[in-house]
Amino acid sequence: MKFPAKVATRLLALGLATGLAAAALAEPPVARLTTAQATEANITRLTTSILERSQFAHHPLDGELAGKFLDGYLDALDGRRSLFVQSDVDEFAAFRPTLARVTREGDTSAAHAIWRRYLQRLRERTAYLTEQLKTANFDFTGHDIYSFDREHAQRPRDLAAAQANWLQELRAEYLDEKLRDAPKEKIAATLTRRYEQQQRTMLALGEGEVLEIYLNALAHVYDPHSDYLGHEQMDSLSISMNLSLFGIGAVLESADGYTTIREVLPGGPASRGAVLQPGDRIVAVAQAGKEPVDIVNMPLSRAVDLIRGPKGSNVTLTILPASAPEGSLPKAVALVRDEIQLEDQQAKASVVDLPTAPGSVLRLGVIDLPSFYADMGSPDARGRRSVTADVARLLTKLKAENVQGLIIDLRRNGGGSLEEAISLTGLFIPRGPVVQTRGPAGDVDVEADTDPTQQYAGPLMLLTSRFSASASEILAGALQDYGRAVVVGDSSTFGKGTVQSIVPLARVMDQSGLSHSYDPGALKITIRKFYRPSGSSTQMRGVASNIVLPSTSDFSDVSESAMDNPLPWDAVPVVAFARENRVAPYVDTLRERSVQRVTTDKDFVYLAEDIARLRKSLAKKTVSLNEVERRKEVAEGKARQAEREKERATRKAQKPTTYEITLKNAAAPGLPPPLTTVDAKAAASEKSASRAPANPDSSATRPGPGEDIILNEAQRILADYVDSERSHTQVQVGKR
Repeated sequence: MKFPAKVATRLLALGLATGLAAAALAEPPVARLTTAQATEANITRLTTSILERSQFAHHPLDGELAGKFLDGYLDALDGRRSLFVQSDVDEFAAFRPTLARVTREGDTSAAHAIWRRYLQRLRERTAYLTEQLKTANFDFTGHDIYSFDREHAQRPRDLAAAQANWLQELRAEYLDEKLRDAPKEKIAATLTRRYEQQQRTMLALGEGEVLEIYLNALAHVYDPHSDYLGHEQMDSLSISMNLSLFGIGAVLESADGYTTIREVLPGGPASRGAVLQPGDRIVAVAQAGKEPVDIVNMPLSRAVDLIRGPKGSNVTLTILPASAPEGSLPKAVALVRDEIQLEDQQAKASVVDLPTAPGSVLRLGVIDLPSFYADMGSPDARGRRSVTADVARLLTKLKAENVQGLIIDLRRNGGGSLEEAISLTGLFIPRGPVVQTRGPAGDVDVEADTDPTQQYAGPLMLLTSRFSASASEILAGALQDYGRAVVVGDSSTFGKGTVQSIVPLARVMDQSGLSHSYDPGALKITIRKFYRPSGSSTQMRGVASNIVLPSTSDFSDVSESAMDNPLPWDAVPVVAFARENRVAPYVDTLRERSVQRVTTDKDFVYLAEDIARLRKSLAKKTVSLNEVERRKEVAEGKARQAEREKERATRKAQKPTTYEITLKNAAAPGLPPPLTTVDAKAAASEKSASRAPANPDSSATRPGPGEDIILNEAQRILADYVDSERSHTQVQVGKR
């Protein structure tokens, strides 16, 4: 998240200067080191010093953190705990007593010793599995299971136990291929190629990439958002900021050996048709006309290189959807790499005529807010581009069309500029504090909206999800504190209440006289925390919804609290602000009416069934290796989906009329032609056909008008809210 300039400058100076005395960073003797080794030592020492002195917690690298650091490095290499055996872990324990001291001195010998053992075990695994594929006769008539969740499992006690785990994993992958009806010889060839390719990739990693894995493990013991960015990662960051290369439009992270989608960027290929969601795990990448390359346990930088590519080129991702029960077959998603279109990232609106009774409709407005952007593209005659300015234009149009209530959809908004979150909040309140920020020394700054203008004063709803994070939580938290908006959606938002600063290491090393023979990259460190006007942090807890709607994302691991070593929740004193109290008088009634609808709505009944299956899968953490049982599950899933589609086709329910408002047509008089479900599907199909190859396994499209059941129910809640406020106002007028 971007930080206010007046604060960012002070924080950057703090991050670069605090504790970085020349004596603390004096170069050690390097007579026996090569220039590359000396650079690695200096990077390690500097990274350690900045984390100790400038990360929010200001925690020295002591024995406890060093132990977590060592464990984190082992898990970064072997997140599924299947390669290193107990004797390896016992041997590595010798590093623990001195790891804090030697890391502070720049000694990375532990990193390379463990890496060599990792490669040894990887070779043993590859040799064992490829031999099994040549000689074993796989049988799937028994009732054994595969335990796929090994994040906290015990390490194999010896090589024989490790081989038993490898064999079960092989059988699970073999059965997945068999359920796709692949012939036996092709399955063996596919899996052999997969394991050999994994080994080649890891053997090809350079020392700089190993250092990046190692120092990332160090940064992550402080908090999950502090990272060491090696020079390749910095190149990727520069590319993504400048859009000089093209990809799928998603922010990726490495978690438990999987390349995982952290955020889907609005306007990119991944967002079109909603085929990818945060939490989805990418297990393989295939270029056009080529076999998939397995990327499980592949370093993130290498995985990104495979996913990124020239504009217009095809890429097929094999994913494990976050919302699918474990044991479900992986899904192939075909995309065409493209740049992120500016207009697709911008705020959009719609006017919705919602039937409320026979012959009557209620006109509502919906603003889809994909991010808190600022300075996107070149400034035009109206000044610099900002989400606040764009939303203000849309609000002017919506008010001209006499909308009686407004929804701001933040479900896919992962954050952005803090300044924009503050100014956007100001469109809905007269003036007042929006967010408090606290530094490691306890200093608290209050950022406020000082403009007395209130752009929209009518009934307001914020629609949120687990994917609403950072700046979204600032907006939601402030408007909820003021009693200005009813928050509807998942039980809570993501829970990221921290801000990070990127420190380029080359500049610090040059200023400190530390030599480096190559670009040392940068360190991203957490430097401040956010708090609501009420004093409550958004960290860990996020913003709780006033009205919770059923959602599969509410049961995924996409949240701050699910990450390793998150900073804790806390609070600061309340800052004075004028509460409007426009939600509390009605929220209980709104919730009761929503529950009545949700429990009888057929699509929500289907969703409840899906959630029940997902819960059961998450609790079980195993999958059957019986072919008959698995084929029965697949067949039941297809039959269930077909039955639902058949039932939906019989419905005659009246749907709302929706008019799409963009920044291009916001100034035009009147409304454009209304959207229809048929038109929306046809447009999505035509757009998809022009951008991506045919893919029978990836048929999802963006919901057309009336098909988004969460948004539909949100509109009905807003209609109740509008009616409640109107009735209350009439009563008050009558009393006068």
